[in-house]
Amino acid sequence: MLFNSLSFAIFLPIVFLLYWFIFNKNIKLQNLFLLAASYFFYAWWDWRYLSLVVLCSLTNYAGGLWMMKADEQKRRKMILTVCCLISFGVLGLFKYYNFFVTSFVDAFSMFGIHLEARTLNLILPVGISFYTFHTLSYTIDVYRRKFEPTKDLISFFLFVSIFPLAMAGPIERATNLLPQIYKPRTFDYSMAADGMRQILWGLLKKIVIADNCSTYVDLVFNDYQAQSGSTLLLGAILFTFQIYGDFSGYSDMALGIGKLLGFKFIRNFNYPYFSRDIAEFWRRWHISLTTWFRDYIYIPLGGSRGSKWLKVRNTFIIFLVSGFWHGANWTFIAWGAYHAVLFLPLILSGKNRKYTNVVAEERKLPDVKEFFQMGITFFLVVIGWILFRSDTIHQAVYYTQHIFSSSIFTVPNFSFPGFYIKSRLALSTLIFSLPVLFITEWFQRKKEYGLQIDNVKSTFVRWCVYMALISGTFYFYLYFGQSTTFIYFQF
Repeated sequence: MLFNSLSFAIFLPIVFLLYWFIFNKNIKLQNLFLLAASYFFYAWWDWRYLSLVVLCSLTNYAGGLWMMKADEQKRRKMILTVCCLISFGVLGLFKYYNFFVTSFVDAFSMFGIHLEARTLNLILPVGISFYTFHTLSYTIDVYRRKFEPTKDLISFFLFVSIFPLAMAGPIERATNLLPQIYKPRTFDYSMAADGMRQILWGLLKKIVIADNCSTYVDLVFNDYQAQSGSTLLLGAILFTFQIYGDFSGYSDMALGIGKLLGFKFIRNFNYPYFSRDIAEFWRRWHISLTTWFRDYIYIPLGGSRGSKWLKVRNTFIIFLVSGFWHGANWTFIAWGAYHAVLFLPLILSGKNRKYTNVVAEERKLPDVKEFFQMGITFFLVVIGWILFRSDTIHQAVYYTQHIFSSSIFTVPNFSFPGFYIKSRLALSTLIFSLPVLFITEWFQRKKEYGLQIDNVKSTFVRWCVYMALISGTFYFYLYFGQSTTFIYFQF
């Protein structure tokens, strides 16, 4: 079930009404109902893989309780290891088994040894990387004695599988979410209204921005060898906005739905394309994943302390792991390595924390230096997204090389076979909507999301904005005929 689908438009109001008006008298019943709704939401995609969610939940729930009873550090470490092996084992089987098998066979074929690859015909379960990291953060924090493990089975299972986060995060921590699950929740109109605005903003970014970008991006990447440098560059830039609109749009909807249900989830995006260097970009992009790797891998390895060699090692480890988390393909690993190379000069010079404030904080517009810093950072990110979007390393290299050919000074190709009215409408829409998105987020960059305009005094003006956005979003939803999946569902 997708957030941008008709089925979810029916599902959410039903859950909302039952949650607040039928099950609101008892927190345990409310949590049980929300857990049942979350399992139904996940099972709508494929009920068979619901067993994996239950397995990961049960393993780490039991592991937390066993660690509570274990006094010896050695035994606690053993329990943690077992939980990690089971959780990573499930993730590895479905997500990485075929990758390792084919890579192993390919490695031997380079030396003239031909082996038969025995891959498994497995479908990657939606959201597996996200709920696996939910459970592991809990177990690791219990091991570190950051909080006492929960004895409430329903609350823990809900923490793992709560439906706004089930498919593509953000990756929540038990320290933030479990306390909210424990305590009684009362309906807050202002919080719910804020949630509705954030859902609308997320839908706008997904349906109007991301889905329109994808019509041109797919044509370019599917026929990249025949395209000019200008066409390839335009395709890469539009993919940069596609993945931002798609993933940050999902995160906005997840946070907005959480507010409707009385929860405050961790923020996942903070206007990353206004970053002045790569370090700032990674503090603003996919924040829940970045902080997860920082807290559970980077800092335990020593972080930025120690010798320059250790800093280099730790930086590469964190980015390579991040790339590999995104998918079982060498392109993702290369994407992680690319960002590690960009990040290294900043961390070695101690400038990786130089920009922690809002750009042009006390001004409406950036100065010349900030403008060029943002432009250079954005361009470097665009090049990185080519690796991310490509199917193979060869495609990414060819694509990047031919951007910088003399044909970059030609007019981009708008006459693809099959480039009919819908595709032309998509580009026409983007000519208007992308500047609107950019300008809106720039002037709202101190706020959580772009449509947070509750401070506008005129109710009439606010509702005119809401109705215009609702109409435009609904039009494109109907025009393109069907809801499209989110990019991060495959991770």
